[in-house]
Amino acid sequence: MTDIRLAKRVFTCIDHTTLNATDSEVSVAEFCRRIINLPLPTSHSSLKVAAVCVYPRFVGVARRVLEGSGIRVASVAGAFPHGQLPLHLKVEEVRYAVEEGADEVDIVISRGALLSGDHNLVQDEVSAMKKACGDKLLKVILETGELPTTNLIKRAAALAIGGGADFIKTSTGKIAVGATPEAAEAMLNAIANHKKKTGRTIGFKAAGGIRTPDEALRYARLAQQIMGNGYLHPATFRIGASSLTEALI
Repeated sequence: MTDIRLAKRVFTCIDHTTLNATDSEVSVAEFCRRIINLPLPTSHSSLKVAAVCVYPRFVGVARRVLEGSGIRVASVAGAFPHGQLPLHLKVEEVRYAVEEGADEVDIVISRGALLSGDHNLVQDEVSAMKKACGDKLLKVILETGELPTTNLIKRAAALAIGGGADFIKTSTGKIAVGATPEAAEAMLNAIANHKKKTGRTIGFKAAGGIRTPDEALRYARLAQQIMGNGYLHPATFRIGASSLTEALI
């Protein structure tokens, strides 16, 4: 696949994100209007990003503005970005995001539990939040920059998948170390192994520090290499990088 064809494919897999302390209903509405009216070349005017990702309180605003655009509404939840709330409150936040109209929910695993060896808790929490998510897409963030070994990243991926994740995602974008090719490879290999055993395909999302087309294409090629050409589709592959959208245009 040529670079331009791959770039077009990646564009349709972007989660265009605003997760700022200064977000408001006005700013989120304007953010969504901008993404509907991107200055694409006429020959590519039918292209659109996969989703817009916002905080739960702005899901309703995003839903209203994006109605009919074909762009999905994603929401972070589950005490994003640190996950440090009791489970019942995490579950309630997921449920709230879905009730507000989210098509997808991005949650974080309990890294403290993972690092201390309480693996059952990690999987059980994902399972509980997936139940609250229902038939909506659940993307589970591993925050690989806080996981010191490849084996631990693989373990986190397996726990998230075991808990019912529809996607596994590298990072929140809220710490210094975001996505890395090494972490992505470990996660994609976990996805490939799961598919080999069960036949079920889990999605992959690279996020955190991806700003240039060359960086994005590197993750796309890696996913393509491990999972095949058909994997590069919004149903199974995402890039979380709002600054990338304009760079690809």
